[in-house]
Amino acid sequence: MGGPALAERVRFDEDASEALADWSAERYRESPTTFAAEQAIARRLGARVEDGGRVTFGFWAPELLDRRVPDGDIFLELLAPTGPLDLEQWHQVADFERQLLPVRRHEAHVFAVVEGLSAGTRAQVGDFYALCWRDGEGVEHRIADPLAVSVPFGAFAPAEVLDAAALEAERGDRDYYAALGNGAGDGGVHKFGAPTNILQLHVPTATAGGTLASLARHFERIAERLRRGLPLEDADAIYTGYDAVQLLPVEPTTVYETGPGFWAESSRSDGHCRVELTRPDTTNWGYDVVIAGMGAVNPVLLESGRPHELADLAAVLHNWPGGPKMLVLDLVFGHADNQALQVLSPHFLAGPNMYGQNLAYRNPAVRAILLELQRRKVDFGADGVRVDGAQDFKWWDHGDQQLHHDDEFLQQMADVEQCVCGTRFRPWFIFEDGRPWPEEDWELASTYRAVIETQRDDDVFQWGPLTFAHNTPFLYSFWLSKFWRIREMLTHGDQWISGTANHDTLRRGTQVNPELNINTRLGATRMEILDKAYDNPAVSLLTYAAFPGVPMDFLNASARASWGFIRNQDDRYGVKIVAEESVSLKWQVDEYSYSVPGNFARLKALGFETRDDLSRFFEFLPALVEVTGYDLEQIAHLLTAVRPELAGPHPVTPADLKAIARAWMDDMHEYCNVSHSLAMLDEEQVAFTRGLRAFRRERPWLRDAYGERDHFDYLRPIDGRTVFTALRHGPDGERVYLVTHMEGDATEPLDPLALPVPGLDGDGWTVALRTPGIAHDYTQGPLSLHDSTGVLFTCRR
Repeated sequence: MGGPALAERVRFDEDASEALADWSAERYRESPTTFAAEQAIARRLGARVEDGGRVTFGFWAPELLDRRVPDGDIFLELLAPTGPLDLEQWHQVADFERQLLPVRRHEAHVFAVVEGLSAGTRAQVGDFYALCWRDGEGVEHRIADPLAVSVPFGAFAPAEVLDAAALEAERGDRDYYAALGNGAGDGGVHKFGAPTNILQLHVPTATAGGTLASLARHFERIAERLRRGLPLEDADAIYTGYDAVQLLPVEPTTVYETGPGFWAESSRSDGHCRVELTRPDTTNWGYDVVIAGMGAVNPVLLESGRPHELADLAAVLHNWPGGPKMLVLDLVFGHADNQALQVLSPHFLAGPNMYGQNLAYRNPAVRAILLELQRRKVDFGADGVRVDGAQDFKWWDHGDQQLHHDDEFLQQMADVEQCVCGTRFRPWFIFEDGRPWPEEDWELASTYRAVIETQRDDDVFQWGPLTFAHNTPFLYSFWLSKFWRIREMLTHGDQWISGTANHDTLRRGTQVNPELNINTRLGATRMEILDKAYDNPAVSLLTYAAFPGVPMDFLNASARASWGFIRNQDDRYGVKIVAEESVSLKWQVDEYSYSVPGNFARLKALGFETRDDLSRFFEFLPALVEVTGYDLEQIAHLLTAVRPELAGPHPVTPADLKAIARAWMDDMHEYCNVSHSLAMLDEEQVAFTRGLRAFRRERPWLRDAYGERDHFDYLRPIDGRTVFTALRHGPDGERVYLVTHMEGDATEPLDPLALPVPGLDGDGWTVALRTPGIAHDYTQGPLSLHDSTGVLFTCRR
């Protein structure tokens, strides 16, 4: 980039490379186990910028052994842009200098040490790299680095050499880590415990900008207002009052199945490479990962293209006025999308599953690399880790011919030690584990405690039974049908995540057939019913004042914004996925919402000018997908023959079906952005939930399981309604009591303080909070409760 040519400035350090290969061999000879050797070697994999600017490269490439590729046909490929790259530009054609350097190898591991490379910083893009090998016909093949820490053009493209030490040196939360180090326990390792509560959010829909930088600015603006004592509007208040912020996965996801690629080479020679570069722009809910690049940040989420944005967000949260907020990252190691077959060595994978591919957890190298990927991601500044789908971490026992859960690996994940700014720590861990999911009886058979009971730490958490997957609090009798689960929560829910609104439950809710027994008292329309079901003041009252554990709220639910399965990369099965998701149109989009000029612009351009146009098309599509066995030609032919003629393209072709599917996903992604809903927030509901979060924070003992004097039950006889009562006793003599109406007919006037609740006797009760729907001046005495209302009392002896 204006300096010496790549070939002039870089030098392959043969001695250092040979020493690294010898060191790798020593690990195999001297380590107590192969896994221990692989763990040590994994720390040296990827591109590491060392003191003095020297860069060491390490790859695990067992496929080279499989193919018996000789050392002379294996190279480190270096690519240096001849001019500045603008990562904030949609499209650009860039020329790269290209050089192949020799490597040194020990078995499946390949190493190279190079001097003179340009490492990426916040201000500049560094050189790129990959592993390259040549087959017997002279054709070159590229192996992308799965352990890269910067992938500006995604996990399928060459990675960037990044100066991680420089990123750490300029962190804005160095004082935060110094304070952690000063308070570290035995061994000098700080151990994070559980926060009071969690705000879960999806970065692309959490702000209008949809990036980590935009989210960091949003939180920083709120923080500055708090520092100055300025009032918060409702649109700000729903982001506050939480001790932790949990992001849906921020690692690279799948790419467009049929292209275009974000890194597309038009020519390549020994010294030159011309590339058409596209800023990554896929939409995804975060869980369609390919494992490669998991230690990096998804470039789609980066406004500047620099992974520093994740560290910046962590710094804003760690410097929060009144005390730091924790950053929790969501880690997806339970599966890999089928696209992983294109970017990973086959040795990473253990065969297909319902989500794509199983991972080969029992392979020592794979096991070590996954743990190293976790360590690198958390080092961006996370304080906690949520492990997605831990029930899917399985291995096949050839001896007894059955699958076993890999609880040892889950323990190893929780044992990974981090080090940021010289401070050693171990994050707080949450496991989503509903085993025996996906067996048919999982809702009955799952204890949601399988990981808690096997882990050595007593502060490991799991998602609780009202948080995991298929919970539909807008169906009549839901709360009574779940009462047995609630009883479990009371006795051993102190290590559960609680709350019914999260990315998974809200998505499942939109897939429910609206012809089922819907609780119409929640709202006048389906949209109102769904919104209130997952942002229900009565449910929040239970979650924050009655249930033990750690409450979690989902931003899209709190903002009463839409949500669903968002993924626009599919070509082969995109139409089928949209057919399955189309029922969400009935739940989340009304005629007015569809008619707003900025909404569903792509579908309108395809001819679906009104919601009724699209709704009629979606009435036919799911049925035809099923009866034709997903034959796109037949589906298109039958849709064309419908009379009266359907809106949209005519005659319908398979290409049209794919275009409609893509438009639905892209339009829904924009529609789900919470920025569209903030102006319509209910002031009373926002104030109530904000007060409830403060109430919980002031009483950390509410996280504990119920004691002998505590009480939870429902009023009998039922009389067509479900009314819960809960009484809890604090260690300081305070009592907390609530009565809350969950569903059904309104009650006759009743006095909450005169109900037959053991331990309720005595005077001194005062109203701490009232849900919307209860008069503001209510202090005591009889009142009539109706659906989603309740009152919270306190009494201090």
